[in-house]
Parts: sequence; C-alpha cells; structure tokens
Amino acid sequence: MYPVLFRAGPFTVYSYGFLIAIGALAGVAYLYYRGRKEVGLTYEQVNNLFLLLFAAAFIGGKLLLFFEGPSYYLRNPGKLVTGSGFVFYGSFLLAVPAMLWFFRKNKLPVYPMLDIMAGVTCLVHAFGRLGCFMAGCCYGKPTTLILGVTFTNPSCQARPLNTPLFPTQLAEALYIAGVFVVLQLVLRHRTFYGQLFLIYLVLYAAGRFALEYFRGDAGRGFIIEGYLSHAQLIAMLFAAAALYLYPRWKKRNAITSIKRPRV
Repeated sequence: MYPVLFRAGPFTVYSYGFLIAIGALAGVAYLYYRGRKEVGLTYEQVNNLFLLLFAAAFIGGKLLLFFEGPSYYLRNPGKLVTGSGFVFYGSFLLAVPAMLWFFRKNKLPVYPMLDIMAGVTCLVHAFGRLGCFMAGCCYGKPTTLILGVTFTNPSCQARPLNTPLFPTQLAEALYIAGVFVVLQLVLRHRTFYGQLFLIYLVLYAAGRFALEYFRGDAGRGFIIEGYLSHAQLIAMLFAAAALYLYPRWKKRNAITSIKRPRV
C-alpha cells in the first residue's frame, strides 16, 4: 500500500511506525484517564509503565517472529531488528508478566489495572493493524470478493502484487475496535475486577482464530500446515485459560455497590 508516508531530506517516516505511535498516544491517554479515575495512577507511573511495556512488547514480538522462521533470521539477523515485523502474541506473552511485576512493585491493584490494560491493548493493537495494512504485512489470501485490496507498491510486503487480497489487516483492526466498544459497554455494568480483561482474551482469541484462515502469509508458521497456525494454538490456550478463570475471579473480585468505580 504505502509503506513510506513521506521523506524529508535524510528522514523517512514509515506508515507502520507512524500508526504505532498514534496508537501508543491513544493508549497513553486512555491509561491516564481511566487509571487516574479508578486507581489514582500518576502521570509518572503511566510513562514508566508504557516504557516498560514498549520494551517488553518489542522483545517478545521479535522473539516469536524469530521462532516462526529461525533459519531465515539466522541467515539475515539484521532483518529481525530493522524489519517492521512483529508477532502480537509474542508481544503480549512478555508484556503481561512485565506489567504484573510493575503493578506489584508500585502497589497498584492488579485486577482493576488488568481491566484498564485491556482497553489500552485494543487501542494500540487496532492502530498497529492499520500500520500492517499500510506496510502490506499480515496480508490475506487472493480473493474474488468486492472488498479485495490490490497491493501494487513493490516495497510493500504483500504478495502477490497486483492481485486482489482479502484485507485481513483492516478486518482485524475493525474487529479489535469492536472489542474495545464492547469492553466500554461492559465496564458500565462490570460485576467483578478482571472481567474486562478476561472478556478481551476470549473475544480477541475467537476473532484471531477465525481470521487466520484468511491470511495469505504462510511463512508465519503452522503447527498443522494449512490448518492450525501458531497464533491459533495460542488463541485457544488463552481462551481456555480465560474461561477457566472467569468464575473464579467473579467469586474472588466481586464489586459491591459501595466500591464500584465511576465510569
């Protein structure tokens, strides 16, 4: 599509990085607004948490990307660091323990913070998928549907060029935005802390599992070639864990009318 937004002398602004930055700003704003209202989060804590999560997400996303194609990245190590590729679940798997450590270190209530971070994740991820669309990565399979998108720029990652592809990036961005809306609606009637986080895990896992069948970048890695990708297996595990925890957290973290936060 448009991997490069513009160039100004020696500076190049890439669409993927630009949209990730927009998503990060939206995430910071949401984190500060909800965190200050619900748990008294300070601006300094917001900045420190986001820097920690950025580092954890970068490392985790790159690590899982490496394990999806180790032979390629061993031959081309520079591509792993400088390329725009990330694996969301890799970022998520490392970001979760990092933020749990931060919550406990700063004596923040873990379950309310997890609910807040579910919304933050949606915002950053949705903009990230728009960046994927602009860069052409995470592209879909060839399609004859009217909503197919044709990539023509040789510098984008989508293949094949000049062929209508299913817009998996846009579909996922729209789906994640829908999940964010659902979370905000549930927030008004939340019955226990951690509920939004668990709902997010289940909803995103279901959507990601389905969208994987429309993806055309076969190099992302499969457990069963053509049938079960790495992301689908992780999605199944996350959904199962969330469903297992739901009744337990509901009993443990019930919100009474006295301590219910303002929405």
